[in-house]
Amino acid sequence: MIIRLAEAKDVDQLIRMRWDFTIEHDESKKNASFVHFERECKSFFEKALTSGQWFVWVVEEAEKIVSHIYIELIQKVPRPGRVTQPFAYMTNVYTIPEYRNMGVGSKLLSSINDWIKENSYEFVIVWPSDEAITYYQKNGYVHSKEAMEFYPS
Repeated sequence: MIIRLAEAKDVDQLIRMRWDFTIEHDESKKNASFVHFERECKSFFEKALTSGQWFVWVVEEAEKIVSHIYIELIQKVPRPGRVTQPFAYMTNVYTIPEYRNMGVGSKLLSSINDWIKENSYEFVIVWPSDEAITYYQKNGYVHSKEAMEFYPS
């Protein structure tokens, strides 16, 4: 098992995994156009993998990606009297079904936690599903108050 950052060669697998992840949680999306989704995703990855803003971490087993976590660095506005570090937004956390409950996701998350510490990022924010709360808690994450949201109409 190899934990590493995603590369251009991984894009097709990552697109398929994002599709599968979405359908698994919302079957109403399965009638969406895969072609349009794939085009949009490829455009995202062309920018994201070279941006220095997005970090797509993967677990690879026999040249197959079995788990991934996406991290976007969010720059903070400087504040007097302290050095301002970015924080990390974690999203698209997914392990394919046949590799779940084997510690794969926790190993990946542990590697990312080490990377967060090594790079002195201020904190990580993630919005877990109800089913994932225990996963994050056992990996050192704590609940915080809900964020407020605005949805423009």
